[in-house]
Amino acid sequence: MEGKIRCDACPVLCYIAEGRSGACDRYANRGGELVRLDPFTIIEGARGETELVPFLDSSDPGCWDGDLLQSARPFVTAIGAGTTYPDYKPAPFIVSQTHDDVDMVTVVSEGIFSYCGVKVKIDTDRHLGPEKADVRVDGEAIGHVTTAEYGSQMLSLGGVEHLTGGSKKEGRVTCDALLKLCNCEAVTVQIDEGAEVVLQAGAAPVINGHAEERMRVGCGSAAIGMFA
Repeated sequence: MEGKIRCDACPVLCYIAEGRSGACDRYANRGGELVRLDPFTIIEGARGETELVPFLDSSDPGCWDGDLLQSARPFVTAIGAGTTYPDYKPAPFIVSQTHDDVDMVTVVSEGIFSYCGVKVKIDTDRHLGPEKADVRVDGEAIGHVTTAEYGSQMLSLGGVEHLTGGSKKEGRVTCDALLKLCNCEAVTVQIDEGAEVVLQAGAAPVINGHAEERMRVGCGSAAIGMFA
């Protein structure tokens, strides 16, 4: 671990080399010092710079002029969630700000990507692979086949075991596949003892080279999307 420093911002406890960032891309090693890459504002830091006010003055309900944002004065918009389960360290308060005369409101929590996963619903009658079979991209396992639901085949992809629990290549391939899927890009997966499937949000699945055109609906509830 020579030349690396340990980040304690979350339970992952990354060891970060000089000039590199941790798994979350929020903290980095700069000259042997742990630094945050994304600036944030905490409520204590805002004191003295601007007046902190409630969204609405509950003591005087008649004072509201109809402006939903009360844009004439700043206000705290949200409180961030913890960095990771189980809230190892609290996230900062998140407030509104103005950028190029545009009012920006940040309400994004700081959950790191290494704990994320997706569940993929594939509308097909075709057998994709046995339950619990690994789902692979470029030979790396990124998830598994899970129990079918209401006539649709289901895949569980990502999660901490694939993103950080295996090899670095497995983590990179898993992360890349999840990002592409969530950005509506096509991803080709190979299921052990099963099919090759091209997945893309908003497009019919392509199974072993054949684009799916129709499927048998399992029940009326699935037909109207209650369990989608």
